Amino acid sequence: MGKNKHKRFSENLTFGCMVQPLFEDIFHKDHPLKGRWCADHFRNDNPIVLEIGCGRGEYTVELARRHPDKNFIGIDIKGARMWRGARTITDEGLTNAAFLRTRIEFIESFFGEGEVSEIWITFPDPQLKKQRASKRLTAPPFLAKYADFLRGDGVIHLKTDSQHLHEYTKALLAENEIAAEVSNNDIYGSGFADEKLSIKTTYEARFLSQGLSITYLKWSLGGKRNFHAPLFIPDQEEGTLDDDRQLAATE
Repeated sequence: MGKNKHKRFSENLTFGCMVQPLFEDIFHKDHPLKGRWCADHFRNDNPIVLEIGCGRGEYTVELARRHPDKNFIGIDIKGARMWRGARTITDEGLTNAAFLRTRIEFIESFFGEGEVSEIWITFPDPQLKKQRASKRLTAPPFLAKYADFLRGDGVIHLKTDSQHLHEYTKALLAENEIAAEVSNNDIYGSGFADEKLSIKTTYEARFLSQGLSITYLKWSLGGKRNFHAPLFIPDQEEGTLDDDRQLAATE
């Protein structure tokens, strides 16, 4: 482990906004904050919004700045990256933002039924190889997890540069008879990007500089609990992650 990473991991332990459970604290059991984030952590009754796969937490931080009437939680497993967001929250004294370091596979151990009002999935790894399709953060196993704690009227947002992930998710929604509230394959080119969608992460700035279009989907689960993979999606050439994602994975 590099010296800088070690320093960040150590500093993460000092942040009151950072929740870092041990594996044995959540494996096959619930975390003490499940169903009690508002009461025990934020100490208010405001709606909870998650950023899943938050990376540096740039969306979490900026949304918290702009919307003090909501509570925001960034979730990722990369502690060295999340340090940046936690450091900013601490320095600015933002009380409506937090970070949770865990694998998304364990997310249902942290949130109770109806506890979350919105989910943002911003520039996730598109998992282009067919054999890794179940690892996509919009794949059926993950939607089933989100359904356990998302409010009945809650919404999910997907913002990505990956046209394949965008089309895959559209096909998945159609397969499960879920109508997308919004579907846009170029939010900047079409002039659709509003105050929230115009927040730019480090990933997004890189992709825009490469001339890539940024896509957006918004949908509700409509009370569904079980989901099926799409029967057909246009083939995507299998390969490794692009250079920017490989570089970011090492940061």
